[in-house]
Formats: sequence, C-alpha cells, structure tokens
Amino acid sequence: MRSPLMYGGFYIVLGILFTFFAIQSVNTSGWGFWAYLLILLATFDIGSGIRLIGIHFKIKKQLKEKK
Repeated sequence: MRSPLMYGGFYIVLGILFTFFAIQSVNTSGWGFWAYLLILLATFDIGSGIRLIGIHFKIKKQLKEKK
C-alpha cells in the first residue's frame, strides 16, 4: 500500500543513513565535498519525510471528518 506514512518513514530512515555516512566521512577525512553533499541529502530527505507524515495525518483527519 502506498501511503504517505510509509514513504515518510522511508525518507526519514534514508535521512538518518545519510547523516550517519556524513558523520563517518567527517571523522575520516574532514569537511569535504562529500560530507556537505550527504548532509544536504539528509536535510532534504528528513524534511520530505516530515512533510509526508504530516500529509498522512491531514488526509486521515479529512476522511474522518467526512464520515
């Protein structure tokens, strides 16, 4: 089932993974291009995940109000 909640959770997990890899990159080679790129991707993924989870609850609330 393609629900915004599932996709939101997936994006948040990806954001956490990108953050982890960015931390590892900074620890090994400092603040380079790849660390900044990974942090940028993590920011977009976590933001998208939060937005999708919010959309899920908004849709759920609207469907509940219709009944």
